[in-house]
Amino acid sequence: MSEPRLAHNVFFQLKDASPAKVEELVTACKTYLNVQPGIVFFAAGPICAELDREVNDRNWHVGLHLIFIDKAAHDAYQDDATHNRFIAEMQANWAAVRVFDSLV
Repeated sequence: MSEPRLAHNVFFQLKDASPAKVEELVTACKTYLNVQPGIVFFAAGPICAELDREVNDRNWHVGLHLIFIDKAAHDAYQDDATHNRFIAEMQANWAAVRVFDSLV
């Protein structure tokens, strides 16, 4: 049996959640966070405003979704220069960041 893949889901709550700032973060995700080796799936986008059921967590503005080939690829991503540049350039507008990692 092969090693499980690692799903890395990050939800950003922004200080300034204007449409321009949401798009800026989505664009930065697409620029900096889909270039690392070992990524088998990448997606980033804004919250879906139309889905507002009682079970929906609505306390975020941008979601980032990555699946890595394995935990080692995820660990390398965490130290990657482009990942660190993304954090340095974007973190000033983050009110909160929640990370959910799971084996899939």
